[in-house]
Amino acid sequence: MHVLDELTWRGLVANSTDAAALREHLDNGPITFYVGFDPTAPSIHFGNLVQLMVARALQRAGHHPLLLVGGSTGMIGDPKEAGERVLNSAETVAGWVANIRRQVEKFLDFTGPNAARLVNNLDWTEGLSTLDFLRDIGKHFPVNRMLAREVVRARLEAGISYTEFSYVLLQSLDYRELFRTYGCTLQFGGSDQWGNITAGVELIRRSEQAQVHALATPLLTKADGTKFGKTESGTVWLDPAMTSPYAFHQYFLNAEDAKVIEYLKVFSERSPDEIAELERQMAEAPHLRAAQRALADDVTALVHSPQERDAAVAAAAALFGRSELTELSDDVLRQVAQEVGAVDVPSGADLPSVVDALAASGVVASKSAARRTIAEGGAYVNNQKVTDPDAVLRDEDLLQGRYVVLRRGRKTVGALNIQR
Repeated sequence: MHVLDELTWRGLVANSTDAAALREHLDNGPITFYVGFDPTAPSIHFGNLVQLMVARALQRAGHHPLLLVGGSTGMIGDPKEAGERVLNSAETVAGWVANIRRQVEKFLDFTGPNAARLVNNLDWTEGLSTLDFLRDIGKHFPVNRMLAREVVRARLEAGISYTEFSYVLLQSLDYRELFRTYGCTLQFGGSDQWGNITAGVELIRRSEQAQVHALATPLLTKADGTKFGKTESGTVWLDPAMTSPYAFHQYFLNAEDAKVIEYLKVFSERSPDEIAELERQMAEAPHLRAAQRALADDVTALVHSPQERDAAVAAAAALFGRSELTELSDDVLRQVAQEVGAVDVPSGADLPSVVDALAASGVVASKSAARRTIAEGGAYVNNQKVTDPDAVLRDEDLLQGRYVVLRRGRKTVGALNIQR
């Protein structure tokens, strides 16, 4: 399958410049392309993975990736739908740049014949004077066209700073610099960046008298139209310290039936035949959630590792009584405890009763509810059914010396972190 056809089939093309010209350009390749990541947080997030999947597909097709880390544009901050960007210090951005470098390196091949390369736009903007920037870049941007941009028009009445107004010039400068230095002829990014991306195409046309290309990926949404990649607790990060591999796996395991095939096309590298088979299985036996399991397994293995994926699968099985909790490592137990909202219990001479533990963990509303649950046969400590309402936790109940997993019925789970 032609790489442009593959990207289109996977739902990764929302906009592009002249499609026929881009196809011909790719056929006459290999070409050099770039995608940028601004360091506006300690980690890149799940939305950035869409761009990395496009980069992987293009590299597999033989093209040369440039991954740009915005050491200078990151100091301007993250764009906001309403309101100004939050400016970050140079020291903060430098730390985030280092984090992003480590994260993106795992997704592409940096050693092969079409090896990826990391670049930082601070390298060509740090020494650029304001006068040179205005003379060399600003003269190519008619103000009337900048005012016509949707992101500008929406903010004119409320007010927009020159920093926000001129961000497009900086991103366009990046494209031209990479065109001049590496022969880069394709930039892609999210559809919300389409205006900035095409401005770079226009800058190169005006200043270099050359044709280059652009592509935008769509904004992924949930079935109700809300943004995909957000949870009740916030963003899904690729850094395991910010979103644990267990929580990451669980997030995709809970993908909606109406959207899971769409997400599989984007975030897995399974063939059309494999995904068609998963779609058939989902239609025939949706309760088995075969597509969701494939999605969660594939994306967790890619972002973290096959080992972390296996640990997440084992943790979920143990948590809901399908295997032994005692087999989980301390790190995986910590992830599970964090995800289920483990309650810290201060050290004391005596361990709490099971009734107290059930209530303290939040799996029941009160001690009387805990007693009823035990009487009804629905109370579990570390997956072991509790039948004695007067039972007390023992030292041997503490997993890794501190965790206790409480469960009511099949699905209501909590935990205690006994700090002894």
